[in-house]
Amino acid sequence: MKVREVMQKDVKSLLPDMPVKDALDFIFKMRISGLPVIDKDGNLLGSFTEKNVLKIILPSYLSQVGRFVYEDNPKNIKNKFAKLSELKIIDVMSKGAYIINDDASLSEAARIMLVKDIRRIPVLDKGEKIVGIVSRCDILKALKKMAETK
Repeated sequence: MKVREVMQKDVKSLLPDMPVKDALDFIFKMRISGLPVIDKDGNLLGSFTEKNVLKIILPSYLSQVGRFVYEDNPKNIKNKFAKLSELKIIDVMSKGAYIINDDASLSEAARIMLVKDIRRIPVLDKGEKIVGIVSRCDILKALKKMAETK
């Protein structure tokens, strides 16, 4: 089975100059954890996820001790959330995204997701334009359906 057969074709996306606060509200409303970021010409620039925002809100990783250090300071967190309205998606997004072609197999999509520890992959056509997005859930549903029909 090919990715094009199970991908979501109605791709919601974000523009790089959108305020982070608005983008966060949008993904909350949609009940998803992230979306691709595209430019005005439809070219894929990267992805915006909840993880990008968490990296801003929560304290930084300390590589010397190998663990996260969290500061339980509501005022500090409130201030960081207030600063989100000053940031644009391009300031916090993950640049460059893992991609897959629409004629790739489901097993290839699953392999990329597992190896790269990602939840979704933008799907591009031969012209390098985004034509869909495939998620782990899309792949699992298709594999379950295949297993039940054989």
